[in-house]
Amino acid sequence: MSHVYQLIWFRQDLRIHDHAALWRATQTGACIAIVLLSPEQWQRHDDAPIKIEFYLRQLQELKKQLDSLNIPLIVQTIPLWNDIPQFFIRLLEHISFQTIYANIEVGVHELQRDANVQKLLNQHQKELVLLHDRTLFPFASIRNQSNLPYQVFGAFKKACYQRLQHALPQCYPMPNIQQPIELDLSALAQTDIHQLQVEYAEKIKPPMTTLWNVGESHAHNLLDHFIDQNLTDYKISRDLPSISGTSQLSTYLNIGILSIRQCIQALFRQQHGDFVIQSEGQQTWLDELLWREFYQHILFDFPQVSRHLPFKAATQNINWRNDPVNLEKWQQGQTGIPIVDAGMRQLLATGWMHNRVRMICAMFLTKNLLIDWRIGEQWFMQHLIDGDLAANNGGWQWCASTGTDAAPYFRVFNPIGLTHYYL
Repeated sequence: MSHVYQLIWFRQDLRIHDHAALWRATQTGACIAIVLLSPEQWQRHDDAPIKIEFYLRQLQELKKQLDSLNIPLIVQTIPLWNDIPQFFIRLLEHISFQTIYANIEVGVHELQRDANVQKLLNQHQKELVLLHDRTLFPFASIRNQSNLPYQVFGAFKKACYQRLQHALPQCYPMPNIQQPIELDLSALAQTDIHQLQVEYAEKIKPPMTTLWNVGESHAHNLLDHFIDQNLTDYKISRDLPSISGTSQLSTYLNIGILSIRQCIQALFRQQHGDFVIQSEGQQTWLDELLWREFYQHILFDFPQVSRHLPFKAATQNINWRNDPVNLEKWQQGQTGIPIVDAGMRQLLATGWMHNRVRMICAMFLTKNLLIDWRIGEQWFMQHLIDGDLAANNGGWQWCASTGTDAAPYFRVFNPIGLTHYYL
């Protein structure tokens, strides 16, 4: 254990290209990668089995990529995040390391987990270095003139446009291949990734796994195809669930197979990296990416939304209906409203739902059935392959009129009219 290594802690960022923590670590010294799997924590966070199975398949791809860089990967199962700080201290008995590099994650539990790791490492003269990676702009960096976070998307978007006009965020370089590392990890009981993936695959319908391919190259092919073939008509086609008019990249962004910087660079590739908007489709997709950005920043600045609390505190006392019969009909796609049922059945069959239909289904549950938005939010998280706390919570609170920049309480979609319009 004479050599001191740098550790790269992969979380929701399973790629080797344009990776802040990976690049920083490899510039510092010889690296070892760590992935910690926490099944009990996943269950507490309502992560869908299809999302976990997809993550584990991508993790196997990541291992191959790291092998090509001569970076060993250690995969351990740590049931709960509270146990992670002690794991790293125990790891010192097997590997000498000074610094752990990781990309920042938002959410109350994620931030607390990292704070606990940092505190214990500091007691042992080690450190956790957290880097900005998941969003275009660092958290707490987009502020209004009063130095407060934006609560309205339009103003937030304007501030982002000003930043983008100054300079587009650049991608990190690809790390160099490092010298091979000789490590004896026999004393570490490593998790069999493939076996765990098979166990989760058994929990979902067989066709689901064939719908979603993993790998960075596949994700970039999807991105390039969308930019080249679908972007021009995106403003109109994105609202039509009957056609493949959306990018369908949320699954790949969510666990970091793609980075948001790569998406922005691809969006402005024809402008040679200059912030020049040349079509309505280009601007519309940019705005959709900024909605994702907005909800990530909301989660950071207003952590109560990750504690099952509404953004608008005054809506906490709404007396929602207790209606298990109609709730189950909604969950199973048996409401009798064609577009709602089509969306809910699509969710159960594929693990994904068109964004416009998500809004219709969410507003039907909250505005027509008057059932608590948190029940719907949880159901979506338990079944979505692209389930993301910030986006899912933001979307549900928008539809329920309890969130930031939400639809007014009197705005109710007409699901019958929308059925005729969209189907």
